[in-house]
Amino acid sequence: GRHMLDMATLEEIVRTDEKGRYSFDGDHARIRANQGHSVHVDVGLVEATPPDVLWHGTAERFCDSIARDGLLPMSRLHVHLSQDVPTAVRVGSRHGRPAVWRVDCRRMVEDGLRFFLSENGVWLTERVPPEYLSREDGAEKSAGRRCQA
Repeated sequence: GRHMLDMATLEEIVRTDEKGRYSFDGDHARIRANQGHSVHVDVGLVEATPPDVLWHGTAERFCDSIARDGLLPMSRLHVHLSQDVPTAVRVGSRHGRPAVWRVDCRRMVEDGLRFFLSENGVWLTERVPPEYLSREDGAEKSAGRRCQA
């Protein structure tokens, strides 16, 4: 017959997922993914004012295109930003040799760009144009040159 997951098992999955990928809706009737999906789902995003600076971890080999085009969501709906450098380094390491970008969120907000906070505490924005980015290795304007893969 059909396999029913009981509520205790579901609650355990939600509670123990180390990336906090799932949450229940208000009355615990449905479970959903919080982020990272390319299909449009209501991910419970709340528009919010970010800290003055956030970070984005990626791989060295993407640096030239980032310096040129900024951060784009690619297959996702939003660009994901980290609250600190170590987290950004960890994210970037998944894709190759890590490179960390500093995002000037304060200027983005002043210029009318919007930020969202997902239920599991990840900052999201639709894109980050290159003028709000600098490399977090003292390579500020020489990003293109220092960015060889």
